Amino acid sequence: MSSRKNASSRRATWLAFGLVALAAFSASAQPQTDSIGNTQLESEPGVQQNSQVPNDATVYSESEFDRGAEATRAYKSALFTLSNLTAHPPSHTHNVFSQPTTTTPSLLSALLPNPQGQGPLGSAIRIVLKLRQQFFLFRLFSGPSGSTARKRDEEMHGKAIKVVDLLQHSAELGNQDALFTLGYISLFPPSSHFPSDPKLAYDSLSHHAALTGNASSQALLAFFHATGYADVVPINQAQALLYYTFAAQGGHKGAQMALGYRYWSGISTVEDCGRAVEWYEAAAEEAMSMFLSGPPGGQTLPQTATRLSDLDGGVFGPGASVASTGFNIIRPAVKAGLAQTAGETWDDVLEYYIFNADRGETDFAFKLGRIYYQGSIYSSAGGIGSGSEGVGRVPQDFHQAQLYFLQIARQVWPRDPPNPLQHDTPGYKAENIKQAGYAPKSAAYLGRMYLRGEGVKQDYAMAMMWFERGAEYNDRECHNLLGVMLRDGLVPGRQDMKKAIGHFTKAVGLELAEAHVNLGKHNYYRGEFNLATTYFEAAARLGSTFEAHFYLAKIHTLNMRVANEASAPGFCASAVSFFKLVAERGVWDDDLLADAEAAWYSGTERGKEIAILKWWVAAERGSEVAQNNLAYVLDQDRSMLRLTRFAPIEASNDTALLALTQWTRSAAQQNIDALVKVGDYYYHGLGVPDEPEVLRWEKAAKYYQSAADTQHSALAMWNLGWMYENGIGVPQDFHLAKRHYDLAATTNSEAYLPVLLSLVKLYARSLWYTLQGGKDGLNLWKYDADKMSVAERARLKREIDSGSKDAPQKDGSPQTTPHEEKTVEEFEDDGKWYIGKASEDFRRRRQGEAPRAVATAEEDDDPVQWARERRNAENERNTDFGPEDYFEAAIRGGHQREEEVDEFMETMLLVALCALVAILIYVRTRIRDLGLFPPPGDPARQEWNIVH
Repeated sequence: MSSRKNASSRRATWLAFGLVALAAFSASAQPQTDSIGNTQLESEPGVQQNSQVPNDATVYSESEFDRGAEATRAYKSALFTLSNLTAHPPSHTHNVFSQPTTTTPSLLSALLPNPQGQGPLGSAIRIVLKLRQQFFLFRLFSGPSGSTARKRDEEMHGKAIKVVDLLQHSAELGNQDALFTLGYISLFPPSSHFPSDPKLAYDSLSHHAALTGNASSQALLAFFHATGYADVVPINQAQALLYYTFAAQGGHKGAQMALGYRYWSGISTVEDCGRAVEWYEAAAEEAMSMFLSGPPGGQTLPQTATRLSDLDGGVFGPGASVASTGFNIIRPAVKAGLAQTAGETWDDVLEYYIFNADRGETDFAFKLGRIYYQGSIYSSAGGIGSGSEGVGRVPQDFHQAQLYFLQIARQVWPRDPPNPLQHDTPGYKAENIKQAGYAPKSAAYLGRMYLRGEGVKQDYAMAMMWFERGAEYNDRECHNLLGVMLRDGLVPGRQDMKKAIGHFTKAVGLELAEAHVNLGKHNYYRGEFNLATTYFEAAARLGSTFEAHFYLAKIHTLNMRVANEASAPGFCASAVSFFKLVAERGVWDDDLLADAEAAWYSGTERGKEIAILKWWVAAERGSEVAQNNLAYVLDQDRSMLRLTRFAPIEASNDTALLALTQWTRSAAQQNIDALVKVGDYYYHGLGVPDEPEVLRWEKAAKYYQSAADTQHSALAMWNLGWMYENGIGVPQDFHLAKRHYDLAATTNSEAYLPVLLSLVKLYARSLWYTLQGGKDGLNLWKYDADKMSVAERARLKREIDSGSKDAPQKDGSPQTTPHEEKTVEEFEDDGKWYIGKASEDFRRRRQGEAPRAVATAEEDDDPVQWARERRNAENERNTDFGPEDYFEAAIRGGHQREEEVDEFMETMLLVALCALVAILIYVRTRIRDLGLFPPPGDPARQEWNIVH
């Protein structure tokens, strides 16, 4: 009896334990599903006015009650199924280091070790996970079988059909929200299981716009008419402008940007800078209001967009593109592309950082914490508030960031007081601290997390404690955010504007961009616009890309409205440019570029189609990055066999026309490589109207000339040199050809070899031309001392050819060389002048530095390159004698100050030596053939032997 009772009690105990475990797992999973379902509906850009399904707001009549209730039920069921389908992250976002931090941890997850944890156990788990991904056997036994995957795919496809059917059913019963959702998912399928149906999308959106006047539907209809997407409707720019106007009047931010861009560029309307300012200002105002709706300091800025061409070294590849030559080589996108080419992945970088951080390396721990905090390998210039670069996107993890920052900060402040505002009392700071190291910077991040409630509960007192601790060691971020707290009085009884200004001033002295913004806003709202402009311009120069641009646009708009007719256009153009930058960065609700990039790297054909479509929509709104990406992916046949009979693909004129349109619009926004591309399209006749070759070549030469005049594109200069050499598109002129070839080599040292070969061919061709009686050929024995600029020589050539009889200059003043012109321009009005600017510019010219924002060394460092150098230095330090090859070490650093060797003379010397050796061999062979050698057996023959 007792044994039966004990068995029953054990079963009851196990049953209770099972129920507790089930409840724990259910509690951990429920918030994630609910949040996904809610955000899916709330983030829908189209459902602005009627986005929420009302519970009791709509009252149906007695006869319509069943119909309305059925429509609502079908719509809710469709949204629930849709949320379940989109709850699973796409495969390309999976990362072994990612772990959600916003959901409540379950009981089992609290007991198991963390893959992101520190120490040997966490490292072992990470190694096992990496092996599981690398080796075939792990994937064979752990991954789903083919039948299971096929069954799951069929199940997901069936659910997608269910969603579409429920939405159609609800829309037929009169649910307008279902009508918009049906049109939106037909245009932008949320996954590969949904069909893409642009015709259904257009019909649904058109019906929805006619019934409700919804701005989101009108904006998408405008896109259809502007582009003729999928040939649903013919291109009608007037109809597109009408829909964009209605949508912009309805408050749609994307339509406001598209309308502002059209008035700014004159697309299907006359150019009107004033109206462009109005629409871009409205879009920027909405972005700023969304920014200010966030925690203190504003919403975290979206990560910057990436040009796909930059990852490949530019449109024309590394070295030939402006995007990857000169100082552009240090841009994060270019560096990321080089790292990927070398086979380095972000997982490898994180693993190396974690390994060294676990060994107690403080610098690695701080950089790793910063990477987890910002969710990117690369941080933007300007400080924490300036955001990060999307090209280095990694899973964001505030919890891990806090662990690393706290680990560093505890070396200086081992404990926190019960009252955070009394941290100055003895016992809460380590003694005999001579150098705080990374502790003050870690304190800035910890204080920011408490200030904004990122990964921790928002606590202004704790935030002030950490900021005051970091400010004690003169950390600029701590000074700035401490000033924000004192200015806004976030801690009761601690509001002090005078102290806040003092902290801002200290941070400004340390060249923090956001501190310049705060002082600029202080003066702006006091009406001191000149002083405010000085601070905002300095902030923009140091890397602040949002608030500084917004207030600069506001000031330029005020100046435009009170200026005279002569100066108003300049203020207007500046205002449009700054408002445009703000509107394009503030895309928290509709980040088309980030969505397109994620879809492109999904690796599926459907993903690439969605990426192209979203880039196209963003390009219509004026985004230069979207225009560049769309043109780059549509650019046909970038192989070496392009436009030959061996080309792997046949050029499509329709696709080339779209690519040419996007290249042209991108070129109009200061993209020099795109400008050269436009010249290529005209030269090869891609996407251009049918016209004689001569006219096309003349247009191509003009585009190359425009790109060459920027003094940045060596490729454009080389193209012009080739055209002048062959007389294609321009009059044949060997002197101008040589001039452009020389400029190409001067602009880009990597163009040395092609320029050398071109010059050899040019001199040979000029010699043959002279031997045939031609005049004005190149002088083989004297340097062609043509000191005129390219534009001046071309203009003079046109004047001579057209028979112009203008008299030369009578004052006898010498021609100004390009170097002299540049020297003079550098001291002209090139921005706000300040004391010490002349000395700073002189120092930069001597050291060959580019004018860029001044930042601390650890912020300028490329995290990948920095880790690579640390690893190499450690490997050398572990050897007995340092570097294995002392000659290699001398090459790396021993001869940095030696003068550069003239490569041209060196090459000519090698050519001469080779020719001399060939002549000697030839002479020796002829001597032997003529019988001048003693015959065999003659003792004198031994004197001719080389080896005795």
